[in-house]
Amino acid sequence: MLENAWIIPALPVLSFVLILFFGKRLPKGGHEIGVSAVAIAFMLACVCAVQWVQRPADLEVHGPVEEHAAPGPMPHANAVAAFEEKEPGHEPTEGGGQEKEGEHEAEPIRKPVVREVTWFDNGQTRVRAGTHIDGLAVTMMFVVTLISLLVHVFSTSYMHRDRRYTHYFAALSLFTAGMLVMVTANNTLQLLVGWELMGVCSFMLIGHWWEEQNNSNAALKAFFTTRTGDVGLLVGIAVLFFAAGRTFDIAEINAAALGGDLSHGLVLAGAAALLCGVIGKSAQFPLHTWLPDAMAGPTPVSALIHAATMVVAGVYLVARLYGVFWSGFDIGGGGVNAVALVGGTTVLIAAALAFVQSDIKKVLAYSTVSQLGYMVMALGVGAWTAGVFHLVTHAFFKGLLFLGAGSVSHAVHSFDMKKDMGGLREHMPTTYRTFLIGSLALAGVPPLAGFWSKDEILLGASSNGYPIFLVVGLLGAVLTAAYMTRCVYLTFFGDYRGHGDPHESPPAITVPLVVLAGFSVFAGLVNVPGGEWFAEWTENETVLSAGVAHHSFSPIVAVIGSAMGLVGIAAGYAYYWRNLGPHRLTQSSGPARTAYRILEDKYGLDRLYTDGVVSAIKGPIARGAYWFNQRVIDGVVNGVGIAARGLARFVYDTVDQRVIDGAVNGAGMGAEDGGKVLRLMQTGRVQQYALFLFGAVVVLGGTLVLFTTG
Repeated sequence: MLENAWIIPALPVLSFVLILFFGKRLPKGGHEIGVSAVAIAFMLACVCAVQWVQRPADLEVHGPVEEHAAPGPMPHANAVAAFEEKEPGHEPTEGGGQEKEGEHEAEPIRKPVVREVTWFDNGQTRVRAGTHIDGLAVTMMFVVTLISLLVHVFSTSYMHRDRRYTHYFAALSLFTAGMLVMVTANNTLQLLVGWELMGVCSFMLIGHWWEEQNNSNAALKAFFTTRTGDVGLLVGIAVLFFAAGRTFDIAEINAAALGGDLSHGLVLAGAAALLCGVIGKSAQFPLHTWLPDAMAGPTPVSALIHAATMVVAGVYLVARLYGVFWSGFDIGGGGVNAVALVGGTTVLIAAALAFVQSDIKKVLAYSTVSQLGYMVMALGVGAWTAGVFHLVTHAFFKGLLFLGAGSVSHAVHSFDMKKDMGGLREHMPTTYRTFLIGSLALAGVPPLAGFWSKDEILLGASSNGYPIFLVVGLLGAVLTAAYMTRCVYLTFFGDYRGHGDPHESPPAITVPLVVLAGFSVFAGLVNVPGGEWFAEWTENETVLSAGVAHHSFSPIVAVIGSAMGLVGIAAGYAYYWRNLGPHRLTQSSGPARTAYRILEDKYGLDRLYTDGVVSAIKGPIARGAYWFNQRVIDGVVNGVGIAARGLARFVYDTVDQRVIDGAVNGAGMGAEDGGKVLRLMQTGRVQQYALFLFGAVVVLGGTLVLFTTG
């Protein structure tokens, strides 16, 4: 199955086509096709995972198993050299020196399975399309298909009788296909296809209920904001193509960047450009503003966007092209770099914004932005395994939280925690328990999944020479635990503030919640100290060739990180349950009121982009377009009209009235005058007719004589 992994993204593509053409004719509106296709894709992803785990590992990294060997140098030649040149006791680390205390020696690695065919050939460059299946790709296929399957099942009940039910499931299938195309791609062009496919699908799904202006605006905002970052992605792909010797192959690009074959300036330029794409797609500061507004779409779409597709694509891009980022930003050198700085900043600014939201989905949206910051920061501080591991665990508990929010809204028909929720734990026990598990996992409470991945991020920051980002991570842990405690309190505790009779959701909604709750509890165990199976399965030749450091489990860091999360929970409990602390502080304190207004205003970024950037561009463009319309387009149209009117007058007066009508009238008048003459000749006298006959004979005879003698 590893060699035929292309079938997995092909299934949702086929589902999209079938639903689009036949969905409305089917009894279930097409969802039976979508659910079946993604269920088969999930089973095949599980088969891939089993085969990958059973695949034998080798200390030396050789070229991948290819169906069609491309001409040119072996893609992983530098990776091979990195292993062959090691001497016992002198393994390279992220800083280029000897192995640090607490790090492990290089582990055997499973060879990736690569199958590719020629995509196109322009005479100078042969571009191949295919699949590159390694531990990272297998992990992402499993996560994407699992979350997508649960979202599909959830949607059958949540979206029941929606006015565009068939369209929704078609777009959902294509959305899933886009992420699968990206994670299995073996070159940057193919990766770009999946990347942009998700952009189009997110536009369709965020604006699913486009009749409402806010939904349409949110879809446009998401589309154009992410396109801003995508300009950098296109530039980065182009720079790396030429820098690496006219190749789009990801393995070759990584090997060239790590092998020192490229100038540092080119690698830095390519990495910086790619980082712009990451900032846009993964909603990092300062292009994070689109993601909270994207909650205008259906809640299952929000779960899929935040857990397994779209926003995690940027994190995956950094993980897949890690050789470029590692070399370009000198991640192994410690201190501060652009990747870690962007991620660390996002962790704090997004977490603070979650405290002033009354919409439960927007609380979770800002939480996603903050957690994506954790992932980017982890990759920026050299904790590759921790960043990828947090991507996986976050997919489970954030998907759970969003679907839980959907279950709540299904019961109370609102997302406003302050006005329409409260006291729901008694009415919705399954939703409450699963939502609580997701919240605790997000807060990093041991032994839930979020604890293990977040602990590794903190450990990486503290051990790799990034103490500033250790502090950022700890502050983020406190804020995360506190705002999720607030969210749980406003939704499930206190008195019910809504209307109607809330009740538990049907099994199609609660079963996915239970499944995700199970993963939120146990998923972290795949990388527990002493096992660390996740690292063994996912780390690839790029990571090992770079010399990314490994660190043993640190009880001190784990205790501190857990304590910070518990501090946040305790602070939230004291403030909301016990009514302790400075309530109504914004009314009595000027600085507190100012800080609150800044958060409510979202740091002024939305206003800056809308009133400053967009209006500054939109106004002159609109005025220029209006002038062009009035002077050029209307001038051409009016000129054509005037010319047509003049031509019509000429045709009417001259051609029609004088020529055509003149000819017709002349023929009539000639016939009439001829008739008058002929009437005079029709007298009925035989003598006269004989005279005409004789005269005609004379004229004919004279004519014959004349021509004969002449």
